[in-house]
Amino acid sequence: MKVYCPLLLSGKYFANKHASKGLPGGQNVSPLIQWGDVPQGVESFALSMIERLSSSKEWVHWYVINIPASFREIPERASGNRDKMPRGSLELRNSFGDLGYGGPEPPKNSPSRVYEITVHALNVAALPVGPFSTPEECAEEMRGRLIGGATMTAMFCR
Repeated sequence: MKVYCPLLLSGKYFANKHASKGLPGGQNVSPLIQWGDVPQGVESFALSMIERLSSSKEWVHWYVINIPASFREIPERASGNRDKMPRGSLELRNSFGDLGYGGPEPPKNSPSRVYEITVHALNVAALPVGPFSTPEECAEEMRGRLIGGATMTAMFCR
């Protein structure tokens, strides 16, 4: 399986529009995410965008579950827009406390931050969790249901 984000500048950096609205030029625009080479037996996908702050701490920027197996992308600006999100998908709460996408917001003068974008292929049509479920609860529900996946890294520098 492969995952792509064609909107990354120079192949690896998010543009300022993808950053939080609290940063100069930030518009909190969710990026276009595409995937392919899907394994047999997929019934749904889950997508996560996580910033690894240290070996024991992570910041969830985006978590989407129950993406139907027929989809191969989430369009740019889709987060929070039911007409653009894959029908039946569910956006979970991010670490900012909001439902949907929360763009990069690193502190001033911090080094480039790394974001892992992962698409998980699942053998069930829907995970039995709700929008207020934690990433840990989703990971627990994905155990034994995961049949493939792919991860790419993206960066953001303030």
